[in-house]
Amino acid sequence: MQPSQRRRPKDRKASIALAAAELFCARGFHNVGIEDIARAVGITGPAIYRHFPTKQAVLTAAVEELVTAFAETVAAAEDREDPATRLDAAMGAIVRYTLDRRLVARLYQWEGRHLPDDERTRLAERFDASVHLLRDLLLDTRPGLPKRDVATLTTAALSVVASPSTHRANLARAGAERTITACVRAVLTADLPAPRGGRPRGHRPEQLALLPRRERLLAEAVRLFHERGYHEVGIADIGEAAGINASSVYAHFASKTELLAAAFYRATSRLELATATALVDAGTPAQALRRLVDTYVRITFEGADLAAVYVSESENLSPADRHRLRVAQRRHVDTWVGLVAKAGGGESPAAIRFRVHAALNVVTDLARSPGTSVTEARTATLVHRLF
Repeated sequence: MQPSQRRRPKDRKASIALAAAELFCARGFHNVGIEDIARAVGITGPAIYRHFPTKQAVLTAAVEELVTAFAETVAAAEDREDPATRLDAAMGAIVRYTLDRRLVARLYQWEGRHLPDDERTRLAERFDASVHLLRDLLLDTRPGLPKRDVATLTTAALSVVASPSTHRANLARAGAERTITACVRAVLTADLPAPRGGRPRGHRPEQLALLPRRERLLAEAVRLFHERGYHEVGIADIGEAAGINASSVYAHFASKTELLAAAFYRATSRLELATATALVDAGTPAQALRRLVDTYVRITFEGADLAAVYVSESENLSPADRHRLRVAQRRHVDTWVGLVAKAGGGESPAAIRFRVHAALNVVTDLARSPGTSVTEARTATLVHRLF
């Protein structure tokens, strides 16, 4: 080889996968092209194809790296002396790894649905096996805990761990690790009330049939975006689900993007009104915080699909809509941060903000959990533990 020739780095494939993962998380899988990945790595588009045949193959490699690291981190704690130490070591290592990979930690959760079916099944099995190891450690640590509670607490703890990847708040690394670890411990040591008073989530077809056309379109669009992903759903699909001709949809919404934004604005306005109503008669900051938690849990459970769509599809909004909605979201988080600070504890505003985002992520994730053991009351109990 001539001295002037450029030698390809040995870790080029890993570099491509990591750069792609960051782009997929920032913009969404469908909004990233091979040329975008190539520019991020500093190579040409055709050079990508020397390592990966398709964009899906790049996504598979990126998700596999995360799933493998997760499995190895959990397994590495098995040589500790007792279950409590092993669980603490495993969760601490997962927290550190997730903070190291903050920009890509949510890749599997929100972009994994774009994997080929066989790869999605294979990687899900590997991930689930590691989650079951964590559940076994928690059960060994708390042997009297009902298995339904073990599952709920483990899910909530992992949601706390992943929460820094859902926001842009800044906190020094040591403080971030300390705050997230404390939240994980608070969740894993929680005692949950018995599950009762659960209700079916979502709307029944006969309920939607009574709504005006515009409202039916919003409800069905959110459901389809959650089930299939924004880019896999067309206006005709939404119209058909709502019992409306595709051409008639445009009498209500000029585009699919406008429909998505309308659903988000509706949810934001509803949350702002419910929050104001909950806080107006509160006598103390602690009482106000409790009311805020209970209100947020109720609103999120009632619109679980929309909460999930907001996290996974907001990058498909127009820049102006995305900015306005993020400003509204920051105002809501500021309300939490202010109340937590007034209620006491002495943490810095930055640390409180990390704690608040952890709580919000727990609610969003548990609201999407299947089964009847995850209820509003049990979720609120966990969130109250974080403050």
